[in-house]
Amino acid sequence: MAGVTGPRFAALTLPHLSALYRLALRMTGDPSAAEDLVQETYVRALRSFAKLREPARAKAWLFQILSHLVIDRHRSSPREVPLPEDDELERFSLYERIADEDPFPYSDDVHGDFLAEFHDEDVRRALLAIPEIYRVPLVLVYVEEMSYRELAEMLGCPLGTVMSRLFRGRKALERELWDCARRRGLVKEWPR
Repeated sequence: MAGVTGPRFAALTLPHLSALYRLALRMTGDPSAAEDLVQETYVRALRSFAKLREPARAKAWLFQILSHLVIDRHRSSPREVPLPEDDELERFSLYERIADEDPFPYSDDVHGDFLAEFHDEDVRRALLAIPEIYRVPLVLVYVEEMSYRELAEMLGCPLGTVMSRLFRGRKALERELWDCARRRGLVKEWPR
């Protein structure tokens, strides 16, 4: 990898270092693991740099490498709890639960007030509790502002699969936030 490759690689990839680290940290919740992922991303990117045909897409290319690394790590560690059955998860609605519970009866914006009760750490824990196959698309779309089409291309799957993963990921995140609210005593569930 001598010659022009080194400076050209650095010029195209180093501007995205902090964005890659932020993404890796959101995915893992562990600074050391995030650093390892970013390092491995750059090693793999350098090895396959000759395959990068569109230099303008360097950021998406790096995100793709990182996302694949995260998903591969997930597959090798069975620490995640599976999501509830499809029907149960698909019927869950944080919006409806908040309306039914009405934790702020005198509020003009009960949903906004409810969500404002969560600390950044609560949201981070909830996000880390859902499987990476759903977490990755959520973070890339809602935090990194990647389009659905870009995400489908990056993950190498159909647009419908991306939309399904985002839907299930949002539902899983809603469920985790509801559970967090119950643990913190923000809501009480009454027998129905």
